[in-house]
Amino acid sequence: MTHDAALRETYAGDWQGLTHDEILARYGEQYTAWKRGEPVRRGGGELETEVADRAAPFVLGHADKLPENGTLVVVSHGGTIRTTIGRLLGLEPHHWEGLGGLSNCCWSVLGEGARGWRLLEHNAGTLPEPVLGDDV
Repeated sequence: MTHDAALRETYAGDWQGLTHDEILARYGEQYTAWKRGEPVRRGGGELETEVADRAAPFVLGHADKLPENGTLVVVSHGGTIRTTIGRLLGLEPHHWEGLGGLSNCCWSVLGEGARGWRLLEHNAGTLPEPVLGDDV
């Protein structure tokens, strides 16, 4: 297991530690612009693209070292995972929100396809049930 600052959550500057209502009261215009998909340094913190700039290369670097059919497990916060998935899939940053949030203790599965990374599963929280065929 490796710990690396590249996978930390988005630094949200002055927004950190505030409730949703407090953010709206103090930074309502900034919050609204961010929800519209504009690049916003929430509370003076990081842009989502900067999070992807640090996290995606870390993931790719470790994925490149995997043996054939190997599995890489990456654990981080939902925002970091979402922006990294968006970057790996080649989506434009304003489309990353379309991936939706990642709930606590849930995961996503990516695999390499002929044209790059593919999202195979997103926001999963239960293991798939085995399918029993007629040959059982």
